[in-house]
Amino acid sequence: MKHFVLSIAAALFAISTVVGQQAQVSEKNLRKHVTYLASDKLKGRGTGTPEERMAAEYIAKQFRKIGLSPKGDNGTFFHKFSFKKSSDPHGGVDEGAKQISAQNVAGYLDNGAEYTIVIGAHYDHLGLGHDHNSLDANPEGKIHNGADDNASGTAGVIELARYFAKNGVKEQHNFLFLCFSGEELGLYGSKKYTETPTIDLSKVSFMINMDMIGRLNEEKKVVVGGVGTAPDFVPTIKNLKGDLSVKLDSAGVGPSDHTSFYLKNIPVLFFFTGQHSDYHKPTDDVEKVNFPGVKLILETAGQVIQTLDNQPKLKFQETKSKESNNVSFKVTLGIMPDYTWEGEGVHVDGVTDGKPASKAGLLKGDIIVGLGDIQVKTIQDYMKGLSMFKKGDSTTVKVKRGTEEKVMPVTF
Repeated sequence: MKHFVLSIAAALFAISTVVGQQAQVSEKNLRKHVTYLASDKLKGRGTGTPEERMAAEYIAKQFRKIGLSPKGDNGTFFHKFSFKKSSDPHGGVDEGAKQISAQNVAGYLDNGAEYTIVIGAHYDHLGLGHDHNSLDANPEGKIHNGADDNASGTAGVIELARYFAKNGVKEQHNFLFLCFSGEELGLYGSKKYTETPTIDLSKVSFMINMDMIGRLNEEKKVVVGGVGTAPDFVPTIKNLKGDLSVKLDSAGVGPSDHTSFYLKNIPVLFFFTGQHSDYHKPTDDVEKVNFPGVKLILETAGQVIQTLDNQPKLKFQETKSKESNNVSFKVTLGIMPDYTWEGEGVHVDGVTDGKPASKAGLLKGDIIVGLGDIQVKTIQDYMKGLSMFKKGDSTTVKVKRGTEEKVMPVTF
């Protein structure tokens, strides 16, 4: 994992002054989309709910207005799927599991090219907090609007679709714009799409995923994952110029929908501004979204796309064992890792009340450097350590707190 400082000027994203304002990323449009998708009217866009279908209809309406072709099932914008999800908070599927029906939304910009670039984001969230994914102490019945997670990324897909459809340029690739449902329950929408795609996936050059791009901080730091999945990614990003501080992560597997494409041997990039204290809580609302920051990230993604559009189909590189995606966790510590942290250990960005970390005395700002017998230098070390425990087990957590080092007993 390396760090590069980029200085991206918005003017570089416009192809020419002749194209005009229409061909630039619009902060006004982004605000409009997030405001609707994260409104109380949509009740948190829970997978399989009527409000999730309202969100899907809204996205399809925007795709239609932009002039994209429908690329779902039977000439529609909707790629429908179903799955069974147990009500057991520890996961698994049982005979009594509820059948959930949902849909991805797919729009296509056909440039008559041989290869296609996929731009995606998930649009579902936690609904009314009934799926055991909320980090609120008493989530049941509360609307989880998910403005950052992931109305921000969904708005980004819609706005990039408008940009590439209206910029007056015929790119060397086609574009497939995909908005997934079922991500919060286990990447179901993207998995189902890659299992039953509506285009030939062997003709996809690369996929860009945007999940939680709405909280760019004062340091303007963004994580870009997946840069090791194609040889051209790192040089392309290093050559950008502008105002973002970009932390690069090579891994193709991660906690979002790009993983489903990586596992089909497709190069991926994952844009992410990091977790925060409102993550998976009812407080993730539109007024906390940094819209100038979202615009800046989309301009960055646009530069990457435009650079790679002039390249041949990207060569896929495997970055980690695919088996690493199958690590299962029977326990949780109850912390929010800071994925933008660049030092050793896992920087704690938040602690959930009532969870093992809170009971053990961990605080926001602590740096986890040990979990049981595992020395924690990376987030992967942390996840490996967690996977070794089951509910009821006890161990120790070693943290750095300022200049001190503390060892705390913890029970899962």
